[in-house]
Formats: sequence, structure tokens, C-alpha cells
Amino acid sequence: MEYFDVYDREGNLTGMNMARGKPIPEGWYRMVVHICIFNSDGKMLIQQRQPFKHSWSGMWDLSVGGSSVTGDTSLSAAIRETEEELGIQLSTDELRRVLTIQTKDILDDIYIVNKNVDETALTLQAEEVAQVKWADISEIKRMIAEGIFIPYHEALIDLLFYMKDHDGARTAQDPTER
Repeated sequence: MEYFDVYDREGNLTGMNMARGKPIPEGWYRMVVHICIFNSDGKMLIQQRQPFKHSWSGMWDLSVGGSSVTGDTSLSAAIRETEEELGIQLSTDELRRVLTIQTKDILDDIYIVNKNVDETALTLQAEEVAQVKWADISEIKRMIAEGIFIPYHEALIDLLFYMKDHDGARTAQDPTER
């Protein structure tokens, strides 16, 4: 059985862990990670989830996504999940955390990786990933509209594509800075 650590609202470890599949008590959170891999052409590597997966079966998704397990940090979970799902070994300096999204019981850390990868040479995790391909922003938005990509907000997709080339969310420098 797989276990995950439990966090408080601020992302601090509580010292508790829970078995996967058990409901999380109100006010507590588990950590998940998403990794968006972009190539030098500005396209994102996307994956199609296996049709037998419990959630979002057969849908296209960001490059990598998964839960942390007990003992993981957000960064170590991102490295582990990327290797498990795609066979890509990343170093810590290749990953840049750009966003944390908090939902009812999840803290979702999103990372950006700029890396040219030959998708035909990847080792896909058969239990998780049916196939992968490179897609630009317009294709991902079209797939969302068609209902074949997990229905992320369009603004999130815009932000992820912006963040691949920027360190912050501002679009200009402060003109009053001296």
C-alpha cells in the first residue's frame, strides 16, 4: 500500500501520513506535482493517460503528473514522477517551480523544464501513459475545447506557456524603479 505525507494549509508537514485512497480530513492536504516540459520550438510535451486509469481516463494532460509519497519533497516527487512516467532523468537544476495551486485537499506544485527530448526514445510507464506528443498552445486549447484534454482553465495554459520563458508573472519592468 502506498502512503503520502499530510500537510497543513501553508505546506508544512504535519507528521501524519495516510494510505492512498483514504479521504483526507478537512483542513489537511496531500501534495501532487505537475511537470511541463517545453522544447526549443516552444511546444509542450503532453501525455495521454491510459484508458483504464481511475481518473481522467484516456484524456491528454500536461507532460507529467503524480502524487508525492511519504518522504518525498515536492522536488524529489517531480524528479521521481518524470523518471517513472517518461523515463527522463532530471537534475534539480533543470526544474523550476513556478506555481502552487491549492484545492480542497491538494497542494499542486507545477514545474517548468526547458529540454529538447526525442519523444520516440522515451520509456513510457505502461500503467500510466498511453502516448506522448509535442503540442503548441493553440493545439492544447483546441484539445481542451474538444473535451479530449483535461479541462484546465485557458488562463492556466496561457500562464504556463508564458512562464517557460520568464521568471515571474509580470510582463514589464517597474518604470518607477530607481
